Amino acid sequence: MAENVCPQCGAPINPGASECKFCGEKLATQQMAQQLAQQPQVVYTQPQPQVIIQQTAPQQVYVSGINPAWPIKSKIAAGILGIFLGGIGIHKFYLGRAGMGILYILFCWTGIPAIAGFIEGIVYLCSNDENFQLKNHVRIG
Repeated sequence: MAENVCPQCGAPINPGASECKFCGEKLATQQMAQQLAQQPQVVYTQPQPQVIIQQTAPQQVYVSGINPAWPIKSKIAAGILGIFLGGIGIHKFYLGRAGMGILYILFCWTGIPAIAGFIEGIVYLCSNDENFQLKNHVRIG
């Protein structure tokens, strides 16, 4: 056990003393230091985040990227509809893109959808099967 000493005269003092019995020096500062040293120290640490590992069903990975759940559509039908009826967006409705089909109908009076539909019809017919399926999220039947 460490013995306390008076800061003025160096004489040993009792742990509970408020002044030195030899020189009369007040020991308030030393006593506070002793009390602080005797108190248990509290160390605050930040809580560590908990890592929760949740197992889910493995997702199916398709080598070609073509999902078997996609609807079956014909590339030739989409191309012909785009060339002949692309001005009113029939090819978009056929491929399941109703929003784009409505947009084509709204702007059919300008002639721009007819030009775009004609070009898209040619692109559909000229593209290979895999690109057509991946771009339009359909399967060729």
